[in-house]
Amino acid sequence: MKIFFARHGESQANILHEISNRGLKHPLTPKGREQVYRLAEKLQNHSISHIYSSPVLRAIETTVILAHQLGIDYEVTDALREYDLGTLEGKGDERTWKLWRQLFDDWTKYRHWQRHAPGGESFYDVKNRFVPFIDRLIQQYRGTETNLLCIGHGGLYWIMLPLVLTNIDTGFILKNQSFEYASLIISELTPEGLVCLEWNGVEVST
Repeated sequence: MKIFFARHGESQANILHEISNRGLKHPLTPKGREQVYRLAEKLQNHSISHIYSSPVLRAIETTVILAHQLGIDYEVTDALREYDLGTLEGKGDERTWKLWRQLFDDWTKYRHWQRHAPGGESFYDVKNRFVPFIDRLIQQYRGTETNLLCIGHGGLYWIMLPLVLTNIDTGFILKNQSFEYASLIISELTPEGLVCLEWNGVEVST
């Protein structure tokens, strides 16, 4: 089995530089929709069986376009939602982004995984919804030729993919310029675990 991880296309929240990790706000921009259509072209020859989507609007809109273009069904799951930032939600001022950076560094550099924004999720909270979801997919489709597509978010993937991909760590992600809009990561289940094969069109050493 293979699991494809893709980020949503550009949204209004990205243009406004506003934290928008909840609900049905900030749709894709016209540029974001174009990015998703190009992603659909990349996926045409991969025989994707099913799509799983974050419940955040920009991810759902990305998923709907892909599902229509590929002619397959999709399912919305909270497991793929961007991490919740509590009282920082809906803000975009300098102080807010400074606090965002502090939390991100706490998780990715200093392993202060219990820390969180007021009213938001800790690293452990995100891990406890994302990792079991991926584990369930692996258990359900192990030994099959199924190809699954997950539509999520850059922050989520940055902190969580190193936990489920055996040959990827935070240093690799930093070196490879994080996650562009509609970026695509391809992984495959092996006896050693879920291994990243391709990162935005570039083969990854296993």
